[in-house]
Amino acid sequence: MTPIDLIQPFIDFAFMRRALSGCLILSLSTAPVGVFLMLRRLSLTGDAMAHAILPGAACGYLLAGLNLYAMTAGGIVAGLVVATLSSLVARATPLKEDTSLATFYLMSLALGVIMVSLRGSSVDLMHILFGSVLALDDTALAFIATIASITIVVFAIVWRLLVMECIDPGFLRVLRGGGATAHFAFMGVMVLNLVAGYQALGTLLSVGLMVLPAAAARFWTRRIGGMIAAAAAIAMLSSALGLILSYFWRLPSGPAIIAVASAIYLASVLAGSVGGVLTSRLAFRHRSG
Repeated sequence: MTPIDLIQPFIDFAFMRRALSGCLILSLSTAPVGVFLMLRRLSLTGDAMAHAILPGAACGYLLAGLNLYAMTAGGIVAGLVVATLSSLVARATPLKEDTSLATFYLMSLALGVIMVSLRGSSVDLMHILFGSVLALDDTALAFIATIASITIVVFAIVWRLLVMECIDPGFLRVLRGGGATAHFAFMGVMVLNLVAGYQALGTLLSVGLMVLPAAAARFWTRRIGGMIAAAAAIAMLSSALGLILSYFWRLPSGPAIIAVASAIYLASVLAGSVGGVLTSRLAFRHRSG
C-alpha cells in the first residue's frame, strides 16, 4: 500500500475530510488542557467531567432529539454545574476535590443513562457515549473551531497563573482571587473541550484525545510549551492514523483513534527520551560503565 493509497479516502470522500478536520482542530484545542491536567495531577478529573456532561446531553436529546445545539447547551450546563458544585463542596467541607468530583460524576452518569433510556434506544445511547466522528457536518466543525478559539484566548489570559500553580501551588493560595480565577477558568475550558470532543468521539472517548497525547508528550520533553506542541502533534497523528485504520479495516472510528493514541503512549513509555524505561536503563548502564 502506497502513501497515496493511505490518503485516498480523504481525497475521495467529504465525510472523511470533515472527520479529519474536526479531529485536527480538536487536537490543537485539547493539547494544552490535557498537559495542564497532567501537570496539576487532575487527569482523572477529565475522565470524571466527561461523564458529568452526560445528563445535560441526555436532557437536550430528550427535548430536541439528536440536535447539536440542544445537546451542546445541555452538556455545557451540566459540566459547569458539576465542576462548580464539586469545587464548592471541596472548599466548604473536609472532602478532597477528587472525592467530591467522583461523587457528583457518578450521580451524573447514572442520571444521564436513565434519561437516555427513558426515550431512546441502545443505539442512541451508544451514539451519545461513543460519538460518530464520520458524521460531523459543517455546523459541528464550526462549533469545534469556536471552542478551539475560546480555548486559545483563555489560556493566553491565565497562562502565567496556571504555570505558577504547577510550579508552586501554595503561591496562588495566598494570591487573592488569582488562584480561584485560574482554577474556574481552566475548569470551564475543560468542560467546553469535552463537549466539543463529545461531538466527535462521544462522552466516554473525548477525554482520551485530551489525556493520552499529553501523557505521551511528557516522555519527550520537560518544557510546558514543548509538551503542548508534542501533545498536539501526537493527537493529530493519532487522529489521521485512526481514521485510516477505521476506513481500511472497518473499525469504529472513535475507538480506532484512541487505540492509536494508546499505542503511541506505550511506545513513549518505553522509548521516550525523558524518563522512558529503555532510555533510563541505557543511561544507567552508561553511567555505571
